Parts: sequence; structure tokens; C-alpha cells
Amino acid sequence: MLEFLEKYEAFYPGEDEIRTEVNRIKAMAGELKTEETLKTIFGLIDLTTLNTTDNHPLVKEMCRKVNEFPKAFPALPNVAAICVYPPFVNTLKEVRTAKFNIASVGGCFPSSQSYIDIKLSETAMIAEEGADEIDIVISVGSFLDGDYSTVFNEIQLIRETVDDVHLKTILETGALENYELIWDASVISMEAGSDFIKTSTGKMPVAATPEAAFIMCKAIKAYYEQTGKKIGFKPAGGISISDEALVYYAIVKEVLGEEWINPELFRIGASRLANNLLTDITGTETKYF
Repeated sequence: MLEFLEKYEAFYPGEDEIRTEVNRIKAMAGELKTEETLKTIFGLIDLTTLNTTDNHPLVKEMCRKVNEFPKAFPALPNVAAICVYPPFVNTLKEVRTAKFNIASVGGCFPSSQSYIDIKLSETAMIAEEGADEIDIVISVGSFLDGDYSTVFNEIQLIRETVDDVHLKTILETGALENYELIWDASVISMEAGSDFIKTSTGKMPVAATPEAAFIMCKAIKAYYEQTGKKIGFKPAGGISISDEALVYYAIVKEVLGEEWINPELFRIGASRLANNLLTDITGTETKYF
């Protein structure tokens, strides 16, 4: 067991608080549903395509739409980033004209089941290609086996390899068996040097949940109180409609505060959410992306 986990034990909220607070926040989230809030949420989206069928023309077309979005919807913020597989980082870099970040999954996404040398090589290549952000997955199998040191060391090595590229670490919370494991995975990822912690890959049956989000945000708050460093939060997987996104917005607002409500510290990974938000904001069915 990693010794630094002990100093966070007193901050762990406990199951009763988790359930009570999540139910309270879910009940009030609808009150936040205004046009301005929906616009803010839109600007937090990591527009994502992570399909076996992805290719360069598809990614270029996605980028074209994001490039032209400010002209098509001048009253709205653009998405925060486009997230793709590694072969498409340079494609985005070549055709990007609007202001958004290029994000790529790496480290043998989504399973993280490979040699550390392969993970380091892939993330280094992504950084060299010009990605602004890299989303990796913890070694879930090692974590569930209690081998926390391997999980910590791999993240730390990747952190050192990618230099100043923002590192978003996916906990795959749907595979973690209880709330305390989500807490420990959050703390380990932050202590190892992650800039963001993220719920899910979207490749498992259980993806983001409000309970996991609440625990992760409480861990981020504890880490901030211990270190003075602000870590970002990204729920991802299964968030497709405005009301679902509002719950995660409300959790961040309630636990971390307004200062976290910006693309530097809060993202939502999504593919279908963007069009549904546009429909709710404009009042007419919109299929732009």
C-alpha cells in the first residue's frame, strides 16, 4: 500500500454521505437548466470519436465542422477539444483553424493491457505529433490485484515522458468494485502527476455515474487542500442528453465550486451530447455534428 493514501483517509466521505449528497444534487440539478448553463456545458465538451471504423476523412470532416462552428453559432462557445485515436492527431493538427485542443487516447487505450515500454513509446509519439492532451487508462487489473505501486509508477513514468502535455487519467470506475476503490484510484492518479482524472473509457457496460463523479470531486478537493494544486475532472461515457450533463455540472459546482467550471478544469467526454445540447439551446432539432 502506498503510504500517502493514509493522509487522505480522513477526507473520504463515506457511503452514507455519498448517497445522500448525490441524491440531493440530482434533485436540484434541474434548477440549473438555463440557456446560459447549457451554453457553458457545450464549451466543456471533448467531442469524441473512438471507433474501429474511424479514418482520416471522417476525422477531417469532424474538424471542419468544429472549425466552422463559430461562424455557424456565433453566440455559443466552441467545444473544448476533439479526442481521437493516435493516428489522427497529425490529421487534426494539419486542418485545425479554430481554437480547440487536440486530445488523443494513449497508453494502449482502452484496456491498458500491455508492456510499460509500449505505453511510454505510444504516449511519447502522441506528444511528438503535437497533441495538447493525452487520455490514458490506469492498469485496472493491477489495481484490482492490490498492486497500487505499479499503477502509480506507470502514471508517473508517462507523466515524465509527455512533458507539458496535459495528462488525463481514466480510472474506469465501472470496473472498480466499491466506492473506496474509486477514492484510492483518484488519489493515486493525482499523486502520480495527472492533470485531470476521468471516469471512464466508454467501452464498458458501466461508464460515468453521479456517485463516481461525487467521489472523484471530493478527492480533487482533498488533494487541493493538501497541495494547493487544482486537478481537473472529466466524466465520460453514456452522457448524451442535457439533463444528464446537468447532473455532472451540478456535482462539480457543489463540491468544487464555480472556479472549476471552465475548460481548464472541467470537461465532459461525449459524442452525441453536442447535438442534443444544440437542440435544447436553439429550441429546434439540430444535427450539426
